[in-house]
Amino acid sequence: MKWQQTLEDYIHYLKIERGLSANSISSYSRDVKKLIGFLEDNDISISPIKIEKDNIQKFIYNIAKEVNARSQSRTISGLRSFFDFLIFENYRETNPLELIESPKIGRKLPDTLSIKDIDTIVSAIDLSKPQGERNRAIIETLYSCGLRVSELINLKISDLFFDEGFIKVTGKGDKQRFVPIGKLTQKYINIYKNEVRTHISILDEHRDILFLNRRGKQLTRAMIFTIVKQLGEKAGIKKTISPHTFRHSFATHLLENGADLRAIQLMLGHESITTTEVYMHVDKSHLRSVVDKFHPRK
Repeated sequence: MKWQQTLEDYIHYLKIERGLSANSISSYSRDVKKLIGFLEDNDISISPIKIEKDNIQKFIYNIAKEVNARSQSRTISGLRSFFDFLIFENYRETNPLELIESPKIGRKLPDTLSIKDIDTIVSAIDLSKPQGERNRAIIETLYSCGLRVSELINLKISDLFFDEGFIKVTGKGDKQRFVPIGKLTQKYINIYKNEVRTHISILDEHRDILFLNRRGKQLTRAMIFTIVKQLGEKAGIKKTISPHTFRHSFATHLLENGADLRAIQLMLGHESITTTEVYMHVDKSHLRSVVDKFHPRK
């Protein structure tokens, strides 16, 4: 069994059997490609079926010189998934990463923006330019709906259910959820959609995509990162911010104002509430307020 064919089978499995997004598939396959590259560079000729812990350990030691503990842990997790696939397909009986421990890493707390920071960023948008209305709608949607950047760029006009006060979001693994959207954000989206977007020459395949570039094409992830970075710099925000910062801020501000953690989980589209619980560490004062409000012996 050759590595390249096995990798192609694995990618097919991730896409068809597990229904992962293109970004997740790219991430998982990248981990396997790193291992293949290491074996080739060191003239180690061994198949995916025969490779054992010692070979993997050498690879881990090698990448440890170049990446931090979090990246090492991510690579180990990705490779563990790959060899689990080989076991699932009856090519192997054991996983060579079974006894390899991931480096200990602390849980990274999300960066957040204050409401004042967000207002400052929105105020920094130049509304005299056509893309200004679009960028304001983008920032407001990221913050008011807590979307991932991939969810934002794939948002369709047919996903807008403003009369009901919701948008339909397609998240990881193509799982769909309905997220509430406020009147102010609806207003900014409508301004962009009805007064700016209508003047763009739109390519047929992108006709239903909400946010477009000036050439009538879907925006890329990189473009959203650039928009956010430039606005942050223009607004004088000293923190390093990304589209995900608005998602973190959305969840944190909801929690600070008394929202239920389970409701936040559903809106963010987290598989496990454990992922959402990271926000409890951002503002522990919420825990105190819950006890003060609900416990019979305060």
